[in-house]
Amino acid sequence: MSNAVSLSSLPAPVLPPVSAAPDQPLPEGVRVGNEQLVCLTEAAGRKVSALIAREKQGGYLRVAISGGGCNGLSYKLRFTPEGRRGDILVATAGVRALVDAKTALYLKGTHIDYSNQLIAGGFKFTNPNAKASCSCGESFSV
Repeated sequence: MSNAVSLSSLPAPVLPPVSAAPDQPLPEGVRVGNEQLVCLTEAAGRKVSALIAREKQGGYLRVAISGGGCNGLSYKLRFTPEGRRGDILVATAGVRALVDAKTALYLKGTHIDYSNQLIAGGFKFTNPNAKASCSCGESFSV
């Protein structure tokens, strides 16, 4: 179920590639994945990179699913300084995203976009696994 504009109409991100780990090896137990798991648009990548620089909480974006919200499951984004055993690292749109193995089951194929519009702006998730979503797009059910 989609809560955003059609991503097929957006141009592919043209950003420099991001290595899995810029200056250190991956923590033990962290695997490298690809954008078939989760993909950020160019706009989302720019916003996340700016927030990482501003917040100084860590150089990775953790994308997670937790129970809650109108439809039972909700998306969580936060910054973290390192990966954990069982994480999957995806380099996308200039960002290093971490997804835990359980969340990966719900996220496979998800695109994350960003809009800076005053009304209905923010991060938008297009998740092909969602059977229903709330109107704000922050929670879903499978």
